[in-house]
Amino acid sequence: MISIILTTYNRPDALNAVLAGLAAQQNDDFEVVIADDGSTSSTTNIIANWQDKLKLRHVWHEDNGFRAAAIRNKAILQSRGNYMIFMDGDCIPRPDFVSQHKALAEQGYFVAGNRVLISQSATTRYLETGEALHTWPFAQYQQAAQQKDLRRSFALRQFPGQFWRKHISQSWKGVRTCNLGVWKQDLLTINGLDESYTGWGHEDADLAVRLLRAGIQRKDGRFATTVLHLWHPENDRSQLKENEQRLTAILSANHTEAKTGLREHQAN
Repeated sequence: MISIILTTYNRPDALNAVLAGLAAQQNDDFEVVIADDGSTSSTTNIIANWQDKLKLRHVWHEDNGFRAAAIRNKAILQSRGNYMIFMDGDCIPRPDFVSQHKALAEQGYFVAGNRVLISQSATTRYLETGEALHTWPFAQYQQAAQQKDLRRSFALRQFPGQFWRKHISQSWKGVRTCNLGVWKQDLLTINGLDESYTGWGHEDADLAVRLLRAGIQRKDGRFATTVLHLWHPENDRSQLKENEQRLTAILSANHTEAKTGLREHQAN
């Protein structure tokens, strides 16, 4: 069984659009574990509206700043699947998103997908009208790109085959937890995400570095699993310098386990 770890924070309109995309999946053998970084009741109300359409569980902790690593770890521990697909609550999946990730899942690998970017004006318009972006044919995405509503529409094309997807098997760069498939056992082996990273930036790069160091290789999920990333204001980057220093330190070290991660929650 697949567990989708879906991170959100006070963006109920975007979360609603993402859940609509998940409810429309061709493969329904998955659960959605919402990793809520301290949202208010507006988010809870949206989740309640989808309870009868999806296998949902809501994992919440107090709003104490940007703590995406911590809430993802808590969601992992409450998941029932043996394969995790990480998503953000503003990244809309197309109907074959889960089936494509399932087809790419392979022991000894994690799958790093990508995204296309929706403009600010188009995001506002789509959310206000309830436009079902996940149902569009490719030609409609191309038209949106011509109107500057969408960037990198070519990434929504799909290419067959598996072997070529291992061409960057040792690279951590560009790996993002807005679209990432990882075996749960591999996450347990490296003690999950490192909660030393607070504030925006680099906790996903750190995760990729440690997975590679543990012998888990990268598989390229582009041109198969691409998501539609709604616009949002830039996150607070006041702690970016400290997170960059943490990433530099892990790159020059040799350990694989998170300093503070899954086991620390299990101990509590």
